Amino acid sequence: MIKRIVIPIFLMVISTMFSQSDTMRLTAPPYLQKGDTIAIVAPAGILKNRKEAIDMAKELAESWGLKVVYGKHLFNQNNHFAGTDAERCQDFQDALDNPNIKAIWAARGGYGSVRILDKLDFTKFKQHPKWVIGYSDITAFHNHIHNLGVETLHAMMGTSMEENSEELVETIATFKKALFGEKLTYTIPSSKKNRNGEVSGKLVGGNIAILASMLGSDSQISTDGKVLFIEEIGEYKYSIDRMLQSLKRAGYFTNVKAVIVGDMTKIKKNTTPWGSSIEDLILAIVPKNVPVLFNFPAGHEADNRALIMSREVSLSIHQKETSAVLFK
Repeated sequence: MIKRIVIPIFLMVISTMFSQSDTMRLTAPPYLQKGDTIAIVAPAGILKNRKEAIDMAKELAESWGLKVVYGKHLFNQNNHFAGTDAERCQDFQDALDNPNIKAIWAARGGYGSVRILDKLDFTKFKQHPKWVIGYSDITAFHNHIHNLGVETLHAMMGTSMEENSEELVETIATFKKALFGEKLTYTIPSSKKNRNGEVSGKLVGGNIAILASMLGSDSQISTDGKVLFIEEIGEYKYSIDRMLQSLKRAGYFTNVKAVIVGDMTKIKKNTTPWGSSIEDLILAIVPKNVPVLFNFPAGHEADNRALIMSREVSLSIHQKETSAVLFK
């Protein structure tokens, strides 16, 4: 009798914990002000021959009245990575713990964030949250920090300054708005593939490959009642399908409010044709009652609009009209 009583109570407590974390109001780090300091660190890929771009990113932030510091090991090289795991972890930890640093800006993505994620101590960060900024491989941080109850910023990185300056206008403008707390509202042309709907929910997600790699870990997110953003680069369609099927089996699309599809960049062609468009591939996976917005300008293209991850967002999706994305 005792075991029959204890087990359901334990499950009920766990269920309550998850439901509270999914519905709680997440903390927004303080918006930046002139005179604040931002740290540029490299938690993942190597920055070989890219110092000029990082210096340009520093000058950009300084033109906004911010102070910029580089991680001690920013330009270190360890094969694929910007320094050893220990060095990259130290730079990120120092930025997390330093009360004078108000934002942590990833120099680039690539791969490597997951290798240091569990080595980091977020104790001081949770007490005094600050913006963590980036996209692609930085999705690992967006997911992990979402589960800590703090908002993050999916936006350009230091190496984004290598892109054509004319194509960076909205990328830079929206990044600045997000950093300094100005309102973000987007209106984009509608795709004929869109699924209509008007919904609201916290925005979560990021790069599909990284989302799939987080499954089964403490950094796996819940999408229940939320709006899921996805983007990808350099994959075959069958690989994208495989990753999305994995997310589907893990329940990512079961109770999701809506899906925003960003850039699907440099999709590779297989010798055996997939047989459908990337849009149709996604629509076949997302339940038919879930609204879907295609072609949102965020991801691995030069036009990479800032998104506040974990923030409440309202969507108004229509096939014959413009589609609006409004952050509350």
